[in-house]
Amino acid sequence: MEEEMLKIFNKTTTTISGICTILTSIFGIEWVLFAGYLLLNLVDYFTGTIKAKVKKAESSNRGLVGVVKKICYWILIGVSFFISYLLVQLGNKININLEFIMLFGWFTLACLIINESRSIIENLIEIGINVPEFLKKGLEQYQKIIDNTITNLENKK
Repeated sequence: MEEEMLKIFNKTTTTISGICTILTSIFGIEWVLFAGYLLLNLVDYFTGTIKAKVKKAESSNRGLVGVVKKICYWILIGVSFFISYLLVQLGNKININLEFIMLFGWFTLACLIINESRSIIENLIEIGINVPEFLKKGLEQYQKIIDNTITNLENKK
């Protein structure tokens, strides 16, 4: 019995290590941010489904639209990082430092993480969960800070 448990443990740790290695090779050390965003996607979908059941407003079409939107958000993240990469490479070719453009992808990811978080909070409120006010206000403030930072960067360039 103990030998079987050890085999299961070894397979599990090997699988987790392999997944982490693949994610690190694709996304770099920041893969945790992408995994966190994916987790927020799943939690938002789950809380949205619960909200629809509570409100008796279930609809397979609305659920499908939600899934498609989540997929499109991932496409947006990919496109923003890809465009950033292309422009940095182009800048290197024409001898202009465009490294700051990599912020496009990170700001996109940050905005989407905030949007998902706010959506989860809104879903929980509509379900009837008492959400602390500082959490709602804090996410709003964080969004304003990111928006202001983006505006300031645009004005500098």
